[in-house]
Amino acid sequence: MVFSSNPLSLSVPEPAFESWLRDRGYLEILDQRTSELNRLTSTSTSDRGHPDTSTNTATAITNGFFLSAFSYLGTLFSLFTLNPFAKLTTDDFSGDTPSWTLGFIGFCDSYSFPSSPSQARLRVHENVKRYARNYASLFILFFACSLYQLPLALVGLISSLALWDVFRFSADRWGLDRYPVIRQTLVRIAQCATAVIMFCSNVQMALFYALGVSYAVMILHASFRKLTPVKQPARGRWK
Repeated sequence: MVFSSNPLSLSVPEPAFESWLRDRGYLEILDQRTSELNRLTSTSTSDRGHPDTSTNTATAITNGFFLSAFSYLGTLFSLFTLNPFAKLTTDDFSGDTPSWTLGFIGFCDSYSFPSSPSQARLRVHENVKRYARNYASLFILFFACSLYQLPLALVGLISSLALWDVFRFSADRWGLDRYPVIRQTLVRIAQCATAVIMFCSNVQMALFYALGVSYAVMILHASFRKLTPVKQPARGRWK
C-alpha cells in the first residue's frame, strides 16, 4: 500500500530544527535527540554491512569494535581541547545552588557517554553554567582536604590571613589612610611577605592539587551528565 503525501505536512531541515531547539532553550531535547540519532546511525550502518560468511562476520565485529573504541577515545580527547568556561558568567554564581541529590548527582539513568564531541561540548558548556556553584563548593572541599594532607601549607595559609588582619587593624588604628604613600609601601611589603610564606609552606602545591582534581571531576561530570529541563518536576509525580 502506498500512502500519498499530506500537503499540510511541514518538513523542516535537520540543521534548522536543531537551531530552533537551541534558540528556544530546549537543550535537553537536543541532547536526547543527538544520542538517539547516533544510535540509529550506528545500527543502520552495522545492518547494511552485515556479511554472510563467518570469517567476514568476525572481521566486521573486530572492525566495529576498533571503530567504536577510536570514536570513544576521540570524544574523550576532545574534552581536553574545549574551554568549559566559555559561556560562564558571574551571574551563574549569584543564583541558588542546585540540589546536590536530585539536581547535581541525579540517578543512574542521568548519565551516558557522549555520542560525539559536539554533544560533549554542548553538555559541558550547559552543565558548567547550571552547576557552577556546586563545582565551586567541590573546589573548596578539595582544597580543604589538600590542606589537611599538607599541614605546613595550612599553617602558611593561616599565617598569611593573620598577617593581613594585623595590617588592616594597624592601618585603621594608626590612620594610614591619611598617608597614602606609606600605606601603599606597607601593602607591597605585606604582599611580598605573603608570597614568601606561601612559597615556603607549599601552599601552591595544595592549590595545584585542588585545581587538578576539581577540574577533572567537573569535566567528567559535565560531559557524562545528561541535560535536563531547568525546572524538573518531582520524580515519580509526573509520568
